[in-house]
Amino acid sequence: MVDYLVVGLGLAGISFCETLEEHGKTFRVVSDDSQKASTVAGGLYNPVILKRFTLSWKAHEQLAVLPDFYAGLENKLEVTLDHPLRVLRRFVSPEEQNGWFEASDKPGMGELMSADLIRNTNPSIDAPFGYGEVLGTGRLDTELLQETYRKYLTNKSLLVRETFDFNALKLLEAGVEYKDIRARHLVLAMGFGLKRDPYFNYLPLNGTKGELLTVKAPDLNETRVIKSSVFIIPLGDDLYRIGATYKWQDKTNLPTQAAREELEAKLRTFLKCDYEVVDHVAGVRPTVADRRPLVGRHPLHNSLYVLNGFGSRGVMIAPYASKALYRLIESGEDLPHDMDIARFRKRFEKHASS
Repeated sequence: MVDYLVVGLGLAGISFCETLEEHGKTFRVVSDDSQKASTVAGGLYNPVILKRFTLSWKAHEQLAVLPDFYAGLENKLEVTLDHPLRVLRRFVSPEEQNGWFEASDKPGMGELMSADLIRNTNPSIDAPFGYGEVLGTGRLDTELLQETYRKYLTNKSLLVRETFDFNALKLLEAGVEYKDIRARHLVLAMGFGLKRDPYFNYLPLNGTKGELLTVKAPDLNETRVIKSSVFIIPLGDDLYRIGATYKWQDKTNLPTQAAREELEAKLRTFLKCDYEVVDHVAGVRPTVADRRPLVGRHPLHNSLYVLNGFGSRGVMIAPYASKALYRLIESGEDLPHDMDIARFRKRFEKHASS
C-alpha cells in the first residue's frame, strides 16, 4: 500500500506530488494528459490584478512559497523552468496612471507595485502614457515542467498513463483501491476533468476556455511582459506568446478562428510592427464562481480529497494550496476558509438528496 494515489498531472498534481516527495511519502499517479490548461498556460506569476490594480488572493503567502518550490523542481529535473521577467502594465490615460500610483501607496502594495512611471522607448509599441511595473514577477515554463515531470515519474515507475476509471475505484475502511493500487488517501487534481468525478462533481467548477497565440516578431525586440488588452510574453528567439481569451460556453481544447481574430485585433491596437502567427493553442481553465480554489476533504469519505479550481493563476496557487492540503491530511491543520470546499456544504447536501 502506498500513502497516496494522485489523479491528474497538471500544476496541481505536480505540486502535490512534489510536496509528498519532500516529506518522504509514497505515491502513485494516474493521468491521461487530457486536461490542457497547464500545458497551454501563459505561465506568468504576477501578484497584482492588472485590471483593477489590486492584490490577487493570498499573493504574499504564495510568493513566500513560490521561489524555493520551483527552484527545487529545477534542481531535481535538471532544467530551467523559472524565468524572471519584468511585467509592465500599459496605461491608456492619465487617469490610469493616477489610479496605479494611488494603489501603490496602499498597505502591502509598495513592494509589489513600483511607484515609478516607466516611459515607452520601444518604437514597435504604442504606449504614449507609459507603464507601471509589477515587482517579483516571471514566467514558469509549464510545458517543459509537465514534460520532464512525466519522464521523472515514468522512470521511477510511479505513473500510470490512462484515463482514471471511477468504476474501478473501491472505497475501503482505511483507504482506497484502484485496480492493483491500494492507497491510504486519494487526491483528485483533475482540472476541468472534475466534471466527470462522481464524488466532487457537486462543486461549482465552471471552466473557462482560454486560447493563446505564439507569434514571431523580429522587429519587436522586447524582453519585458507587456499587459494591455492582451499580454505579450517574450519567449526568446523573436517569439512571443499572446493571450488570452476567456470563453464560458465552449469547453473543448480546440483552437478557434474567432479567438485568433479577437487576439490579433486587440494586439494590433498597440503593436506597430509586423508579426507572423506560428502557433495557436487552447485549454479549459478550472475556474470557480467565487474565484477561489477548491481544496479539501469529501464531506462523507475521509480518504477522498480534491485539489482544483486554480483558474488562470495556477503557477502561484499550486505550491501554496498543495502544502495546505498536505497539512490538512497529515496534521489536521485547518485550511483557509475561503479555499476549503466546506464552504459548499449546503450545495453537497442538496446534491446528495436529489
